[in-house]
Amino acid sequence: MKNSGLQSPGDMRLSRITRYLGIYVALWRNSVTRELMFKSNFLLWIVVETLWFGLQLAFIGVLYLHTDHIGTWTKWQVVMLIGASHFIQQLFQAFFLINCTNLSELVRTGKLDFLLLLPVNTRFVVSLRQVDLGAFVNAASAVGVMAYASNQMHLVPRALQVVGFLVFCLAGIAIHYSLMFLLASISFWTVRAQGIVWGYYNMFQIARMPDEAFRGLFKAFFTFAIPMLLVSNVPVRVLVNTLSNTAPLFLLLAMSVVCFAVSEWGWRASLRRYTSASS
Repeated sequence: MKNSGLQSPGDMRLSRITRYLGIYVALWRNSVTRELMFKSNFLLWIVVETLWFGLQLAFIGVLYLHTDHIGTWTKWQVVMLIGASHFIQQLFQAFFLINCTNLSELVRTGKLDFLLLLPVNTRFVVSLRQVDLGAFVNAASAVGVMAYASNQMHLVPRALQVVGFLVFCLAGIAIHYSLMFLLASISFWTVRAQGIVWGYYNMFQIARMPDEAFRGLFKAFFTFAIPMLLVSNVPVRVLVNTLSNTAPLFLLLAMSVVCFAVSEWGWRASLRRYTSASS
């Protein structure tokens, strides 16, 4: 007779997933409570991000008063690119930005000690402790701009293109998260690493530009070393169907896996160095 107290590997995985989902729901509730306590700050950042997004679109409008194309990119394709870049950036900000920037404070103050004692994956908790709810509002505005650009191009993407766009957006978010988390892990050596982390965040602006606007070493560096030019360009090319081959698709997916693996190695190496603030 089979021992009913033993779980199959499949049941154990399902139980683990359910447990982590429950933890994440609790983290969300905590974030909602925090946001409701500071409503003015919540609204202010939505306004600031909206104004910045508007300035980016205005810049493209002025630029295209003097040219019809940047490489093969038309005006409305670039508007869609800026919208997609903003969409990816805001989703990254919603889930990961504040957590990556706070890692150095956890190390400096010793609060990481408490998280290390929890019976859950420490990286999971560190990465997803807080959620920026205002960023979802800003991501929705980016979707609106992309829809408007599609209408101007008389573009009606097929369902498969939309799914592909979302998949490659997730790959781009994974790249941003992995690289920023890796940079944040430098705090185990330098204690304060916010400047490095925010420096990387400012490079997000490169992802808003058409890949064909760059040449030579700069383009190679931001394609293979820090793949900023892949993050937004590839998903938009899928949506507007301007890919000449599938190589960029596989490159983006491969880079997301490589970046995550490197960040995990960096995180584990950093934890081995950590001796707690009280030591």
